[in-house]
Amino acid sequence: MNVSVRQLMETSGVKFGTSGARGLATDMTDLVCHVYTQGFLQYLRDLGVLSPGSAVAIAGDLRPSTDRIMEAVAMAATEAGYTPIRCGKIPSPAVALYGLQHRIPAIMVTGSHIPDDRNGIKFNKIEGEILKSDEPGIMAQVVSVSEGSFHADGSRARSAATSETAAVDPTAGLEYVARYRQAFPGQPLRGWTIGVYQHSAVGRDMLGQVLADLGAETIPLGWSATFLPVDTEAIRPEDVALASEWAKARALNAIVSTDGDSDRPLISDEQGRWLRGDVAGILCARFLEADSVSTPVSSNSAVDRCQWFAEVRRTRIGSPYVIESLQAAATAGRRRVVGYEANGGFMLQSDLALNGPTIRALPTRDAVLPIIGVLLLAKRQGSKVSELVRGLPSRFTASDRVKNFPVEKGREILTLLGGGDPSSNRAAVQRTVADLVGSQVEGVDLTDGVRATFANQEIVHLRPSGNAPEFRCYTEATTIERAEDLCRAVLERVARGGIR
Repeated sequence: MNVSVRQLMETSGVKFGTSGARGLATDMTDLVCHVYTQGFLQYLRDLGVLSPGSAVAIAGDLRPSTDRIMEAVAMAATEAGYTPIRCGKIPSPAVALYGLQHRIPAIMVTGSHIPDDRNGIKFNKIEGEILKSDEPGIMAQVVSVSEGSFHADGSRARSAATSETAAVDPTAGLEYVARYRQAFPGQPLRGWTIGVYQHSAVGRDMLGQVLADLGAETIPLGWSATFLPVDTEAIRPEDVALASEWAKARALNAIVSTDGDSDRPLISDEQGRWLRGDVAGILCARFLEADSVSTPVSSNSAVDRCQWFAEVRRTRIGSPYVIESLQAAATAGRRRVVGYEANGGFMLQSDLALNGPTIRALPTRDAVLPIIGVLLLAKRQGSKVSELVRGLPSRFTASDRVKNFPVEKGREILTLLGGGDPSSNRAAVQRTVADLVGSQVEGVDLTDGVRATFANQEIVHLRPSGNAPEFRCYTEATTIERAEDLCRAVLERVARGGIR
């Protein structure tokens, strides 16, 4: 039988999220994973960039459903005539780097930071992760599925060809660790003590190894046998408390961590206060002496106000949009092109010389480079991480979300606040949230969601999540307390239906 990827999206509930498919783990049946994987590979074949028998790298995170989905992906690749390379449980940027270096597609099974009842499949072409422009071509694919291969519930009818016990090739993980050891020789972090919050991040051991290779004394903290949905853009209160406790109990220069698939960083100062991801992005870009920085419209405006960079390019939210901007900047002649998201995931478009060694481009979200960049910038300047932050313009951001918020309600809010001409947009925002700010609306940016700037320079940005039934709010103010209070007040109004 033939199965359309586009039709499967509608019937299965598994849809495109960031650079791939996302959905409930129970909806991501073997059949669904099979069709999505073969649709992706057929798309590359149609582009003429994938030859018969080519290798396909496959990796995954530590959530419970990942093993089954990885096997479904591997079997789909095998049945399509390709050779799966099982890279094991490694970070998303590690398997992406392996694909780039070996000129093969790379597939990561991960739900990133979202709860473990969900999962996803992230697709990387030979030149990097899929972009929004690739999605129509993948959705247009029709996949042939052999009769009897799957049960009615979508589970695979197992056969002798099933190979869950196939050996893991460690090369991708080893090459990822070597990337940083080679780019930062001489143990530049010697003398620093770094706490590594491990929780359930797939790269928890690799991160500690990289920092130790760079000379740091590392202290493992908070290892978890169960999956924890650590979101670097909406840090859990328990993670705030843990970092503070660890910092008080130990003499640490910083605490570092990542989200579940280890492509988004968490970095704290010496007192255990977590940096916002977009602040870490600014500091890493400064360390790398970037001349062009691309970042979503939701990121902290200190990147514009600090005047460190020749060019700052604002995009829609999502790594594919940032990557498209990076490509445009490189095409325009910029030589040190970097990007980051508000969650801290850092993208490197250029090969950069770092006082001798060169770190090669990795145009996909990475957590290790911004962690190293922030720590080495502080060490190079002889300062604490907190002092780096204080050296930035006084702009503080906060973000959080209303969980289990129906997508339809989110769209209604965007239509209310973002429809019509600019004057009606300002009027709608003024009527619904301006009393919480205590200032007049100066302008509304509709690049992604509704981002309102007020006369007192506070910012309120509202948008639905792109990959979960959540509604997000980002705020900006001159103090962190004010930004957090404003974010909380706006989301409380959203939750009780007060924006209408």
